[in-house]
Amino acid sequence: MDEIVKLAPLEERIYRHRCVEGWSIVVPWIGYSFSTIAKLVEPTPKAKYVAFESYYDPKQMPWASSSGIQLPYMEGLRLDEAMNPLALLCVGMYGETLPNQDGAPVRMVIPWKYGFKSIKSLVKIRFVKGEPSTTWNIYAPNEYGFYSNVNPNVDHPRWSQAKERRLGEFLRRPTLMFNGYGDQVASLYAGMDLRKNF
Repeated sequence: MDEIVKLAPLEERIYRHRCVEGWSIVVPWIGYSFSTIAKLVEPTPKAKYVAFESYYDPKQMPWASSSGIQLPYMEGLRLDEAMNPLALLCVGMYGETLPNQDGAPVRMVIPWKYGFKSIKSLVKIRFVKGEPSTTWNIYAPNEYGFYSNVNPNVDHPRWSQAKERRLGEFLRRPTLMFNGYGDQVASLYAGMDLRKNF
């Protein structure tokens, strides 16, 4: 962790965080762009995606096997998504190091996607040529697509995504396309059918 933290100056970035379940929050995360570490790796031209894996130890986490999902938790991004300056390799929040429940010691924060794409407790990062398997997409592909961009026009099969409730507020507010970061990320999806590629 000491080496990871020293790779680039740490920045505080205040990002909107939108959960697929319909709530949202604004968080001051601490870290640096994931592209910093990716450039050090120098992935070959064959690498088109990034596969992430979380920490999992059945001895320390005996109840995890009954969670109903495949473990360790896995996520993935296209390489161009991961290289976007907004994609944050995160080591802290609210001016402190990350607590365990928020993904210590290091996690990803992808602010234009639903929160489950921001994998916690990272232990493995691989650069791969094919679209990697992701935990929620394996569990329920009709509900959790690979892209999982925040999109008020594509409802979850069991609820609307058109509005959200910001924690601490009573009323619901309209959900913003790409969680409000469209000016920085919409070009990544030019020409794609975002209903099909949800």
